Amino acid sequence: MLRLNCFFQANEGKYDEALQAAIALTAASLKDEGNIAYDTFESATRPDVFMICETWQDEASLKKHMAADHFKLYVGQLEKLGTLKLEQFTFA
Repeated sequence: MLRLNCFFQANEGKYDEALQAAIALTAASLKDEGNIAYDTFESATRPDVFMICETWQDEASLKKHMAADHFKLYVGQLEKLGTLKLEQFTFA
């Protein structure tokens, strides 16, 4: 299995718009084949930060997800609204 933690810091004044894109991405991605979990969490200490946590069955499922139209649309929006940092982990 693969786990991705995507940390997002919004540009000034763009948090609400970015969070709505993340919520839409989460809703669409939960339907993707091979998805085990997909959640968006808001920071309790930093008002401009949220995190998307994803768990995928395998690399093939993740690649298919990253090629999906909804991924390209919403990640493209997020990239314009702030800064993304991605961490990836593999586990059994």
